[in-house]
Amino acid sequence: MLKHATINVSRRVARTCGQVRSHHPSPFDPMTTKGWKAAVKEGTLPTTKHDADIKRGLEIGLPGASSIDDKNIPTFSRGELPHFAGINTFMKAPFVEDVRDVGGYDATVIGVPFDGGCTYRSGTRFGPQGIRRISALYTPYNYEMGVDLREQMSLCDAGDVFTIPANIEKTFDQISNAVAHVASTGSFPIILGGDHSIGFPTVRGLASVTSKRIGIIHVDRHADIQEKDLDERMHTTPYFHATNLPNVRPENLVQIGIGGWQVPRAAVGNMVDRRTNIFTMDDIEQLGIDKVSEMALARAWDGCDAVYMSYDIDSIEAAFVPGTGWPECGGLLPREALKLVGNVAKEGLCGMEVVEVSPPYDHADITSLMAMRIVVDALGAMVGHGVMGKSKHIFDLPYVPI
Repeated sequence: MLKHATINVSRRVARTCGQVRSHHPSPFDPMTTKGWKAAVKEGTLPTTKHDADIKRGLEIGLPGASSIDDKNIPTFSRGELPHFAGINTFMKAPFVEDVRDVGGYDATVIGVPFDGGCTYRSGTRFGPQGIRRISALYTPYNYEMGVDLREQMSLCDAGDVFTIPANIEKTFDQISNAVAHVASTGSFPIILGGDHSIGFPTVRGLASVTSKRIGIIHVDRHADIQEKDLDERMHTTPYFHATNLPNVRPENLVQIGIGGWQVPRAAVGNMVDRRTNIFTMDDIEQLGIDKVSEMALARAWDGCDAVYMSYDIDSIEAAFVPGTGWPECGGLLPREALKLVGNVAKEGLCGMEVVEVSPPYDHADITSLMAMRIVVDALGAMVGHGVMGKSKHIFDLPYVPI
């Protein structure tokens, strides 16, 4: 019987050899692949800002030596190239020293170098530096998305919040003020943490300058919804306090990736009492990223005017992100994480944060690199779907410092 089955398989292979199977794209028509379509789309993107950057670099950095053939190269490095040179702002975006000017940009990067809320491994105070440093490796163009962030949006880096290492509550006030200021100008706030305790003051800052409701999509392996930990509002507590805000309801809090051996039982009762929306890794495996994204968006947006995304880097399988304070095995694969981020962001966001990157525990900057990808993939999805700035109208209240 085995011999007979082998002969039949061989005959089927022989019959299909040299023929195009109807359920496959034709191998003789490469223009049917997404890869080819992406290549064609590149030709439709403008180069206006790129050309302006080259011209400005030659003006302020002086023309290069006469021996250099490429006359676009200045004497002093200015702009994107070379990737190993220059001042480490995020993606080499302009540094806006006067933060009153951030409203002139579509999005603003804010570093929050704080690890006073860590309950185990510290080091996330160096997260913003690590993410900015590795971001110099990247260009603003994404091949698959067919998006060029430099040409299709404006981005600036406002530097870091002045955090108070020995005082969590004073630091929270500083963070809330910084985020509220940026949001009130209409610029999209991108927060680079920092431990996850900052998740409360970032949302508080947004909520303080809007009369509208905000939903939260929180990607993490940990619940982060205890009232206190070690008698303080640590990185295990942000969403207990964020969902106490009058315009941030717990039923619009969606928590994706929760599970493993690091979810304190003290948090679970609060999840049940507040009826948050919880997806474990098993849910993701059984339902798939697209379905979980769809369900998460439905719950986060229900009755809300905007959605904020908080991305904890430890939601990703620990093998890929060693540089974090609370690594946990069994999380998302990087490709799954980026797909999830794209699905969420393409509906529009009012702000986002990436937290828990701890460079002292990293290897070859791979955790910082992943955090950087979370940000640029979110921006790329918003730009590609025409929703950058979709939610800025909700910020209808004046900024009043704490």
